[in-house]
Amino acid sequence: MPRFDCLKPVAVIIALIAPVASPALAQDKAVPKSQIEMQLSFAPLVKQARGAVVNVYAERLVQTRSSLFAGDPFFEQFFGQRMPNRTEKQSSLGSGVIVEADGVVVTNNHVIDGADDIKVALADGREFPVKVVLKDDRLDLAVLKFETNEVMPTLPIGNSDATEVGDLVLAIGNPFGVGQTVTSGIVSALARNQVTEGDFGFFIQTDAAINPGNSGGALVNMNGELIGINTAIFSRGGGSNGVGFAIPANLVRVFLDAADRGEASFERPYVGASFEPVTSDVAEALGLQTVRGALVVSVVEGGPAEKAGLKPGQVVTAVNGVPVEHPDALGYRLTTAGLGKVAELTIQQDGKQEAIPLQLASAPETRPRDIQLIEGRSPFAGLRAGNLSPRLAYELKMPSEVTGVVVTEVIRGSPAARLGFAPRDIVVAVNGEPITSVDDLQTMSESDPGFWRVEIERGGQRIRQIFR
Repeated sequence: MPRFDCLKPVAVIIALIAPVASPALAQDKAVPKSQIEMQLSFAPLVKQARGAVVNVYAERLVQTRSSLFAGDPFFEQFFGQRMPNRTEKQSSLGSGVIVEADGVVVTNNHVIDGADDIKVALADGREFPVKVVLKDDRLDLAVLKFETNEVMPTLPIGNSDATEVGDLVLAIGNPFGVGQTVTSGIVSALARNQVTEGDFGFFIQTDAAINPGNSGGALVNMNGELIGINTAIFSRGGGSNGVGFAIPANLVRVFLDAADRGEASFERPYVGASFEPVTSDVAEALGLQTVRGALVVSVVEGGPAEKAGLKPGQVVTAVNGVPVEHPDALGYRLTTAGLGKVAELTIQQDGKQEAIPLQLASAPETRPRDIQLIEGRSPFAGLRAGNLSPRLAYELKMPSEVTGVVVTEVIRGSPAARLGFAPRDIVVAVNGEPITSVDDLQTMSESDPGFWRVEIERGGQRIRQIFR
């Protein structure tokens, strides 16, 4: 089966969408016109760029159970969890790009996630310990910093929106740990989504050879600019099959700006609406000429989308004049526009088109989360639960429109854990009584009805269970 590889394989499906770049962003391009031009070399460009690409080494210590008697029923019966453990050192290898001359490096989050010790190695072989300035597993980006008194070589961050399918690119990284390697190719596609397990879905696709170890490395255009951070590959056997993906540089720039401001976390704008891809049936029903855009499914009362006048049934076709291919592309365009800004959405409905302004702000905490530990003799004993708001939903990686009382943690070994409760479960009702606040759940758990008829929502599905 095909698979996507970051440092480890992830099963995904490619969204078959053929995006169109904005002509206004295109640069003058030329194709080779003679054999002499075909023999031109990338060497000057490589010399200019390679010094800014580093190797990233991350190590973590993990506790593993001794395998000496693993699977032996006699020893497992008498020793169980008391069987001897040992500490192992796990290492991961990736790449990174120096983007600021004082030692600021951008890489993938999955390269350094969970690491206890991180180092970068420069092209000349010198190594430096680094600290993590900012990281985000949703975007799979991380900003690192190493201390130096030198002015380090950097790669300028280009405008990835000016990138077009067919552009020549170079990928620079450290595949399989063999050392810095340069490969060439073209941009194969834009706005690819559903590439990784994260909720980010707007990648540059390239056929430049990318392999494990290239993660976090540079995708460079012919102007010597960074246009992407290489992140994933589509592979049948772990090696490059000519289908690689990079995070666009415009998102890298916004993320780097947040790190430079000293922010503890990276935030995306809160829209207060849910969207679905436009299908051929939807396009025909709405009179759209192309199967492209983000269909508004629902709008949160009092949210930015409702205040802007967004309504279910409308289709967002562009942001600030740039076409939107699918809902993930809409999220990308709003994120790169930046918090605090006003984005102009192009909306189409009933054959008519209009532009509406959308204020880009952080997800609000519309009511106190009031997280409480549920105790007593109920099935909920051992839960930590809180009142959902757009802010808490964002932190828990849940849809912003969900409401109710959400489980934030389940204490290991507690009655709630044994009964199968899990973080992000929403407690909807108990014994027919709706649960609208943590206080409701706490009060209900202190009662003694003899049996408990519980209704929860998990991943958009309703689950009903009876406990005695």
